[in-house]
Amino acid sequence: MADETVRPTHVDASGAVHMVAVGAKPETARRAVARARVRMLPETVAAARSGDGPKGDVGATVRLAGIMGAKRTPEVIPLCHHVALSGVTVALSWVDEGAEIVVTAEAFDRTGVEMEAMTGATVAALALYDMVKGLERGVAITEVALLEKSGGRTGAWRRGE
Repeated sequence: MADETVRPTHVDASGAVHMVAVGAKPETARRAVARARVRMLPETVAAARSGDGPKGDVGATVRLAGIMGAKRTPEVIPLCHHVALSGVTVALSWVDEGAEIVVTAEAFDRTGVEMEAMTGATVAALALYDMVKGLERGVAITEVALLEKSGGRTGAWRRGE
């Protein structure tokens, strides 16, 4: 059972949800890496990889969607602070059973960029689905996960797999 003296960070003394004040926190280098996995038929992978998709260049579209998703995170995630991103990279890897998308978000700010990396990976995966849905409706986003983060009060963390 959780310690009842610890209050959730986004709930005030009256129980109302609020945005945490981060103004007094020091700015530090922040980095987060997230992955999305997308499962599809080998024929769909082959078509998307070769550029024969019904909507054009799948890779470029997925990368742009991941960057845009990371940049727009505070608009879609309640209570998420605007972070001055200094960089976002999106890597798309094709595998036999589909694709893996890895998004890295970086900032020098007062709060972390885990949500930016995970939102970027999610939006990129959704864009991949949209790009190939004309070939296959059964495409599935099977995972979105934080792989690692660094910076801030809690320091470094890495998913053990």
